[in-house]
Amino acid sequence: MPPHSTRACDAPSPTRGFDFARLDLAAAADAAPAPAYRVLYQRIREAILAGQLSAGSRLPSTRALASTLSVARGTVEAAYELLVAEGFVVGRGAAGSVVNPQLAGTRPVRRDTAASVAPSAGRQAGGPLPLQNGTPALDAFPRKLWARLSARQARNFPSAALPYQDPAGWWPLRAALANYLAIARGVQCAPEQIMITAGYQGALALAAKLLLQPGDEVWHEDPGYFFTRDALLLARTTIVPVPVDAQGMDVAAGLRRAPAARMAVVTPSHQAPLGVALSLPRRLALLQWAAEHGAWIVEDDYDSELRYSGAPLPALKSLDQQGRVLYAGSFSKVLFPGLRLGYLVLPDALIERFTTASTLWWSAHGWLEQATVADFMEQGHFSRHVRQMRQLYAARRMALVEALQHHLGGYIDAVPPAGGMHLLGWLRPDASDEACARDARNHRLAPAALTPWCTEVRMRPALLLNFTNLPVEHAAQTVRRLARVAGL
Repeated sequence: MPPHSTRACDAPSPTRGFDFARLDLAAAADAAPAPAYRVLYQRIREAILAGQLSAGSRLPSTRALASTLSVARGTVEAAYELLVAEGFVVGRGAAGSVVNPQLAGTRPVRRDTAASVAPSAGRQAGGPLPLQNGTPALDAFPRKLWARLSARQARNFPSAALPYQDPAGWWPLRAALANYLAIARGVQCAPEQIMITAGYQGALALAAKLLLQPGDEVWHEDPGYFFTRDALLLARTTIVPVPVDAQGMDVAAGLRRAPAARMAVVTPSHQAPLGVALSLPRRLALLQWAAEHGAWIVEDDYDSELRYSGAPLPALKSLDQQGRVLYAGSFSKVLFPGLRLGYLVLPDALIERFTTASTLWWSAHGWLEQATVADFMEQGHFSRHVRQMRQLYAARRMALVEALQHHLGGYIDAVPPAGGMHLLGWLRPDASDEACARDARNHRLAPAALTPWCTEVRMRPALLLNFTNLPVEHAAQTVRRLARVAGL
């Protein structure tokens, strides 16, 4: 590419009129199957809400837009009718259609954050978008098996499900988890130590409420999971960013910055987002610090099951001899996010305190979902599903890497990660990963920018490119669309 050429990802640029040719209905339909008129309606609606189409702007005629997008005129007419019905567009007969002038003065819906980190992209109708962070292979989930197990639980509805439930969770699920963790993660615990939570966020919120006071210092990986950082800020704690290098969290740096911190939140098996593992010397140093200072460690066992070379690394909790580690896991990534089930393995000293508190702060988890997961685990389906996903994801990982090297080799540096659900695509130092992520949303792609994961550290801009929800046969097509975002 010529040295002075520009790309869409290099920096955000002001809108000079809305380019309807960029609506790319075919790509949108591939990402989220829906009738073409619904896709067109949604894209124009989003443009109005984002302020890209201002109040009073004239829309193309149905004939002209149909020609531009290579769709039937009736498709455009149906989309316009929906927009008129909802008040986004006003028809003016022979004068055509315009964005409702009464929307003038309203503030556009801000989508910058969602576009850069895509935390809520999975909530839209039609399912997740390609490359969307944290999304497992929903196309490969055994839905029929799950439905059969769930239906059987409902048919055999036990009397034990009628009273108020144990706030710590359904006992058969806690017992199944204790067996699984002992074998798969090296965590020796009793069912009494396990609490079922509303995902990882529910586990973290409970730990923050019970173990932290406003102003307490908390070590947080930098770069690190932004939802963890925001949840700790919401608890009015003082975030202490601790840099991450090739050996994981720099424990010595944490000791220099805040030796009296009350808690550290770490992802030791597969660091989020860099994917490195916390080295054994640093694991031991972290445990020693917690024991000597009476601090707590929340171990977020992020993507630990998904390792493509060798066995998954043992959990930090497996080394904990002093009872300072709270081990947090989730079914959202390994099963499906809509389940919203997680769990917390507690040290013995915290069981009574957490159980009492959870009676007052009841977590959002129902009996049927827990019973179905318990069956899924007890019958061996869970371990089998994890093995199958490792094989599937390994193939999808390599397909994405190869497509990136072929179509974007001079623009994105990417290597296959040892584990996890995403790879890091490193951009040029002068590029803007946040702008690139925003532009990608216009092409119905959802890579996440690395920059929002950083607190103090400044890293080379990069995109988090999820491969688990991208079938092998779609990798090249998806990367070609990403290349269009980059202006290649």
